[in-house]
Amino acid sequence: MDPETLLRDMFAAAVAAAQPTKRIPHFLPEPPKGGRTLVIGAGKASAAMARTFEDHWPGELSGLIVTRYGYDVPCKRIETVEAAHPVPDAAGEAAAQRMLEMVRGLTEDDLVVCLISGGGSALLSAPGPGLTLADKQAVNRELLRCGATIHEMNCLRKHLSAVKGGRLAAAAAPARIVNLLISDVPGDDPAVIASGPTVPDPTTFDDARAIVAKYGIKLPAVVQALLDAGAEETPKPDDPIFDRVETHLIALPQASLEAAAEVARAAGITPVILGDALEGEARDLGAEHAQLARDTLAGKGPAQGPCVLLSGGETTVTIRGDGGRGGRNTEYLLGMAVALDGADGIHAIACDTDGVDGSEDNAGAVIGPDSLARARAAGMDARALLDANDAYGFFQGIDDLVECGPTLTNVNDFRAVLVLP
Repeated sequence: MDPETLLRDMFAAAVAAAQPTKRIPHFLPEPPKGGRTLVIGAGKASAAMARTFEDHWPGELSGLIVTRYGYDVPCKRIETVEAAHPVPDAAGEAAAQRMLEMVRGLTEDDLVVCLISGGGSALLSAPGPGLTLADKQAVNRELLRCGATIHEMNCLRKHLSAVKGGRLAAAAAPARIVNLLISDVPGDDPAVIASGPTVPDPTTFDDARAIVAKYGIKLPAVVQALLDAGAEETPKPDDPIFDRVETHLIALPQASLEAAAEVARAAGITPVILGDALEGEARDLGAEHAQLARDTLAGKGPAQGPCVLLSGGETTVTIRGDGGRGGRNTEYLLGMAVALDGADGIHAIACDTDGVDGSEDNAGAVIGPDSLARARAAGMDARALLDANDAYGFFQGIDDLVECGPTLTNVNDFRAVLVLP
């Protein structure tokens, strides 16, 4: 089989394994006895989750879901709205405020089903006390530039929000809450997925202030004042409001890697899963995996013969250039290509399972032994483009982008490095 075709087939299998249509039916809660069923949620997969949920739900329901522009799946009984990601907008703010009002005043007889997937943190953008949407947007832009991990980003976001970090659950109490989550974060911690609007938050204002100091993040004065005051802490794990909250992780990055591994085995390739929670600077991880692939070619790696190194997780990109385009997957691949310098027998793919890498229109890209040579023939300097954070420009220039459109799920990044001795 052609190496690129095999890599793309593995990515497709990883995405298919996490589709809400396959996962939601296994996690339907027991209907309430006499009360209402209200469905709420946020994330890039939330509209698809809502459609599947209502298709299988035996009784009445209503609700509100907010998803990213272009990711809507119309429902019959659940309202779906679209908003901006990764920097929040007024549509997300309005949806979050409406959601807060919808869950207030519920009783113990009512059931709230919360459908959460990656991207929900930016999409549910109700600012905390005294803050404006413009304040939240400024903080988000700083977080996206500074290289903070997703755990650090969401810790800070939770302490600047009216809904995140368990605050939405507090508003819905004493209703019964059932969380159905698709994980897009390393470690699959429910408190980190979409900043945990309906689960307890173990982090504190002290943690949030430490993150600001670590990265030298410049905050609007009103935001800094809110953090310094630390007056309204998020609900903690021992809070009784969570006594009637149950949480199910319905799709995980590891399961998607295992689905890709099956495709590899069927093609006679030995799969090696490096882990589903790899983090770090994208270009650096690319260089590390380039060396691992070289070692494998030399017979010193984790497998002998044809193999594929599979991994997931969420890397970070520290913005160094001006005007560069791309995301963490293309930057990972460009860092790998530069490190490989045209080494024979190594091919790779890296894509975001939601279908969008960063803010462009591609899921990621592919590389092969001839990538750098084709780029040079097109007049491009790979190292200069990497320094400028313009990995998108590199892969667009050699026509090696992976463009699949919204996948309607999100279990974070998928990486496969194919080693063919």
